[in-house]
Amino acid sequence: MNDARRQVASRLYEGSREHDRGQANRLRRFRNVEPETAELLGVLIRATRARRILELGTSNGYSTIWLADAAEATGGKVISVDIDAERTELARANLGDAGLADRVELRTEDAAATLAGSPEAAWEFVFLDAERPAYSAYLRDLVRVLAPGGLLAIDNVRSHADQLTEFTALIEAEADLTQTVVPVGAGLRLATREWPS
Repeated sequence: MNDARRQVASRLYEGSREHDRGQANRLRRFRNVEPETAELLGVLIRATRARRILELGTSNGYSTIWLADAAEATGGKVISVDIDAERTELARANLGDAGLADRVELRTEDAAATLAGSPEAAWEFVFLDAERPAYSAYLRDLVRVLAPGGLLAIDNVRSHADQLTEFTALIEAEADLTQTVVPVGAGLRLATREWPS
């Protein structure tokens, strides 16, 4: 990431933290990933050379900037989904400030609808950072839409482990996934879909 873009991302992160401190209602907070998590996501996209990238949970576009910067390096594109239209528009402005609007298609829709409407093996990289109670319901489609060799990254698996008990048991039972939890930020589960034998 170049210096100018990094400065945009840094300002956005700090502004979001300040905003979140003043919000008693959890749903009004932006809840951005930590910078080290965002950087790791960018490295993973570059390392896997992913071009078809899906983000579930845009918020104000902080993580989207990192995904899109990596997509620019791989010649890829990001589809980023959030159910909140106001957040989608904030993300659009922030991506414009970072010079990455052309790398991202923003959609205001439910993550479940996006997954259900995605063809099998559609995505090479999926970042899940949405409302945690819905994760268990997403799992079947998450595995279906992940390309063989593709990578699924799920945030908050340590910080909110108590909210993900059912999901954790389900995903760990998935025979088609090889996975680990990386102790970065709030905890990032990485899962890759096995190649067919």
